[in-house]
Amino acid sequence: MKYDAKTFEKIYAASQNLMAQQPAAATAAIQQALRQGGQTANGAMPPFTVPPLTTFPFTMPNGRDKAASDAARAAYGPDFVTELLAGLGIPSMPMPDGAGGQFAMPGFDPAAFVPQAQPEPETEAQTGGQFIAGSYSNAAGSRHYKLYIPSCYHGQALPLLVMLHGCTQSPDDFAAGTRMNAIAEQKQCLVVYPAQSQSANSSKCWNWFNAKDQQRDQGEPSLIAGITLEIMRTHKVDARQVYIAGLSAGGAMAVVMGTLYPELYAAVGVHSGLPYAAAHDLPSAMAAMQGGGKSHPANRRLQAIPVIVFHGDKDHTVHPRNGEQVLAQNVPQAVQSATVTVLGPEPKVRQGKIPNGHAYTQTIHERADGHVQAEHWLVHNAGHAWSGGSARGSYTDGKGPDATLEMMRFFSTQIKKQS
Repeated sequence: MKYDAKTFEKIYAASQNLMAQQPAAATAAIQQALRQGGQTANGAMPPFTVPPLTTFPFTMPNGRDKAASDAARAAYGPDFVTELLAGLGIPSMPMPDGAGGQFAMPGFDPAAFVPQAQPEPETEAQTGGQFIAGSYSNAAGSRHYKLYIPSCYHGQALPLLVMLHGCTQSPDDFAAGTRMNAIAEQKQCLVVYPAQSQSANSSKCWNWFNAKDQQRDQGEPSLIAGITLEIMRTHKVDARQVYIAGLSAGGAMAVVMGTLYPELYAAVGVHSGLPYAAAHDLPSAMAAMQGGGKSHPANRRLQAIPVIVFHGDKDHTVHPRNGEQVLAQNVPQAVQSATVTVLGPEPKVRQGKIPNGHAYTQTIHERADGHVQAEHWLVHNAGHAWSGGSARGSYTDGKGPDATLEMMRFFSTQIKKQS
């Protein structure tokens, strides 16, 4: 069926109520509902007006807001959640009032969207280096982080990579899944993993969609940049070789950081992420994730950043079209249509396949001087997971090309010129 505007208003209202009871499951339920139907003939979401209930639910302290739940019920009646889910073809569920309410819905398993267990932290014996904890604070708040220091480090200048985890993940989880510490040990690189606070986002997603978190020296960008600069102050770092990468919400925030701080980061790695300013609130974030987002026109005046993009073509959480849009923002003279076309040097396209794994298409975009500006890796039949990752972490797919190795290779070719 095709959803009308009223249905999407109810989805928004339902999110307010559901988030107050079990945020991760609520997010997954809404995403699943959107995937099961409700698109227009051209695949885009219909426009709709959001009822002014409250702020974006992911940012509510501890994921609970009784007032928002009450407002939603008042707006749409006590049975609006059951009615909405029935309209989407999903069996009804009990939703008891109060903070102790349990999320239970036949046919939907929240556990399928949430990691079952956190992996054991990597130890010095496993990687050879040190994996230490730290914390950074400024006017926008505070964030913890983990820093990997390779065993080769004795005070000499090394490259620095900032890694932004995805929703529900942690630095330990992300490090284990990407195997980035082991690769950094080989490549002689410092790696810092900022940790999103659950008080800032109940699902521990970076808030890439909030207006204040898309501005330089404000919100989360100021915290991530602050962590980067703190590591550069406390350790010897080659300022020409500072990079940032992330997965999903972390990939979207990595684009934000590279866009806002081009003098700080030499290149950006984006895995299953979204372009800069693709959304400004919950409805537009959901639309963008499903491939219907539009970035702000001002983006076209921003400085292009060297970028390497990985995306699975069967990603049902963040539509692969977003990877093309990231490329379109950052390849000079790129124009976007059904696919991305570059005016000027023709991109180099390579096909490959991992033995007993996924096939992929690698597209390389060079500048007029022959230097690589961007790479796009489309991993065929892969979903929303780190390509070539380890099963020791969440959201990984070991059958794909190794995104960790390829990003490190790409970063090694992007060294800033000193002014």
